[in-house]
Amino acid sequence: MRQSAAVCLLTCCLTALDVAAADFAEPLQAFFTEHCADCHNADTREGGLSITGLGRDLGDAATFAQWERLYDRVQVGEMPPPSQKRPRPSQVQQFLKTLAGPLAAAHEARKGTVFRRLNRREYENTMNDLFGTRVELANLLPEDGRSHEFDNVGESLSISMVQLQRYLEAADLVLDAAIASELKAKAPEVKRATYSETSEGQRFIGSAWKQLPDGAVVFFRSQAYPSGMLRSANVRTTGRYKIRVTGYAYQSEKPVTVAIGATTFARGAERPTFAYRAFPPGAPTTVEVTAWLKERYMVELTPWGLHDKDNEIRKNGIESYPGPGFAVQHVELEGPLIDEFPSRGHQLIFAGLQRVEVEPSNPSAKTKPWYRPQFELKLADPPTEVRAVLRRIVTAAFRRPATEQQVETFMTLFEQQRADGASAEAALRTAVAAICCSPEFLFLPEQPGWLDDFALASRLSYFLTRTAPDGELLRTAVAGELRRHPEKLLAQTRRLLADPRRERFVVDFTDAWLNLRDIEFTSPDRNLFPEFDPFLQHSMLEETRRFFAGLVDENSRVRDLIKPDYAWLNHRLAEHYGIEGVESPEVQRVALPAGSVRGGLLGQASVAKVSANGTNTSPVVRGVWVMERLLGETPPPPPAGVPGVEPDIRGASTLRELLDRHRNLDSCSGCHQKIDPPGFAMESFNPIGGWRERFRSLGEGERVDRQVNGRRVPYRLGPAVDASGTVQGAGAFANFWEFRDLLAGDEERLARAFVGKLLTFATGRELGFSDRQAVDQILEQARPDGFQVRELIEMVVLSEVFRRK
Repeated sequence: MRQSAAVCLLTCCLTALDVAAADFAEPLQAFFTEHCADCHNADTREGGLSITGLGRDLGDAATFAQWERLYDRVQVGEMPPPSQKRPRPSQVQQFLKTLAGPLAAAHEARKGTVFRRLNRREYENTMNDLFGTRVELANLLPEDGRSHEFDNVGESLSISMVQLQRYLEAADLVLDAAIASELKAKAPEVKRATYSETSEGQRFIGSAWKQLPDGAVVFFRSQAYPSGMLRSANVRTTGRYKIRVTGYAYQSEKPVTVAIGATTFARGAERPTFAYRAFPPGAPTTVEVTAWLKERYMVELTPWGLHDKDNEIRKNGIESYPGPGFAVQHVELEGPLIDEFPSRGHQLIFAGLQRVEVEPSNPSAKTKPWYRPQFELKLADPPTEVRAVLRRIVTAAFRRPATEQQVETFMTLFEQQRADGASAEAALRTAVAAICCSPEFLFLPEQPGWLDDFALASRLSYFLTRTAPDGELLRTAVAGELRRHPEKLLAQTRRLLADPRRERFVVDFTDAWLNLRDIEFTSPDRNLFPEFDPFLQHSMLEETRRFFAGLVDENSRVRDLIKPDYAWLNHRLAEHYGIEGVESPEVQRVALPAGSVRGGLLGQASVAKVSANGTNTSPVVRGVWVMERLLGETPPPPPAGVPGVEPDIRGASTLRELLDRHRNLDSCSGCHQKIDPPGFAMESFNPIGGWRERFRSLGEGERVDRQVNGRRVPYRLGPAVDASGTVQGAGAFANFWEFRDLLAGDEERLARAFVGKLLTFATGRELGFSDRQAVDQILEQARPDGFQVRELIEMVVLSEVFRRK
């Protein structure tokens, strides 16, 4: 009776649909009646789905999402469930074919309507590359919205009056840096500083530091007081500097690794680390690092891995201490370095104009150290000269030839400023700032349909170099070769993949795709994970970024995302992972022993950290991470009113045991069958990426006989890790190794998800139903070669999805 009533109700509802809905819903009635009505009617609503309650307006986003999810579940065989009567393959194919057309048409009608704004990183890159500056702008602007993991999707990038005001401020900062305020470039200043000359040296040599006969000062402890701040190696003018450190490992047979960074007395200010470098024992070694230093910052050196574990220095004094140390003889600071003078931006603005120094009223002022020249423009024919300059700037800033209307808009602003009493240079500067705050600069104005050559050049450039097209790419666009000749587009793609600016793509794409941008979102509990330190976190990021860059450079198969036979390691990561034979502080490719859990993304510490909090891990969080980032599936949100599962930090119960009870709820079991298994497999890694067979606890458990940094660890060992599970449609796995094999074996699924992420990042929009055919075509082309990473990137650029809006 229950099924009959449901069938009658479903039939009535489908019959009542209006003509527009019946176009796609009516042919599905027989399938719904036979396979769906018993469980998904208005009374039962299993899984929260009622076929009878489905909306019929596919233009409505929520309604479209319901029908799309219905399509996907039927396609993969989840619906009807295996326990129910299964439809014949021909019925499934007919159902999918009937529903695919309306879904594709509805999505096609919605896409291509949003102009994408440059996000903060793209804006900063574009401004600095346009004007030849290195001004930090991203943190000046409001945070960008995200669509799933990406912060360059047009629908999520709003704009406000506050943001426009910040753009004006940013433009002023860049123009201040770009426009020459001197007649000629100043030669870089070279400072040589030693720790013995500082007030800290006078205070701490003989107690915390040791001075050697050659004048070197030795540090014996890492991240201890006093720090390695060097007051006399300070910065007066923000800019790019060379930092040269001369030193050696003291009382050590192995090199000592040193963090070279900068610090300031300002509270809450960033204290960057620029590099980790090794200093071998023996003769002094000079290491050079080039870095951007802000005014009032000082060089800071921090040796890594040095610990006075038994407080011998305090007990017996510094002179007799036998432990290893870092001896630093001196530090040289050279800068600010000038790449070109005047800057690219100065030349862009003033080339062809006569800019002269204003003579001071007192000529002797020029001899004073405080003198700063003032300048003015001498314009013989202001309208003609300024229009020519504005045309040049607008063309460069808007990434396509300027129109007369655009030039006249900013010419009018220039003339208004002059009428209000501004000097010619001030008025021109105002016009340039306005250009950099205009919609044509801030947005990528792509028209629906096939992209023109300039839009295609911008899309390619912002994809692979995260900035405006360079001269060669623009020349190709001017010649009309990108749109008409795919081989030219491919050639430019390969050129940009070899460009040093490609590093921006590596960083921005992995930050978004893998969520590496949140690596600092949590701080590991020092009691549970005392081995965590800044060097380890730095190394985590470097491993994943160099790993992805290597996949691109070597055109590796997509399965290597999961199971390569190598890893990118330095000695800090190798120690953390228990791998011998790695001595360099710089990340390098290392062959892995057979059976290693490392190498692929799932075994990388960065992934373990961003998918956990600082105390514990959650199979649900990590399972969702794997589904979204590697498999391209976004699980639905949990049902309303169902509480989450909180870990037992005492260590008495594992989260898996708590999840078993949670999963018994009917409204939760369906999704958790897909989410939990990847998370269970990743339980083999703790929140900082260390391998574990038992959970750590601050409550119950077995004490551990281990020292870290000279101190006994406070944590205990709790319950054993159970990394087994069952992947729907793939089978059971007993441990992480078996799960990794299952995942790596499904290359097409990995490739499909990876292509989807690339297309979203490249086009600045979420993919939808109508894009599936293009993804299928890419996979069909890439299948014979095993879905190679670089080839997939090239195919993405040549795809219709990339070349159309």
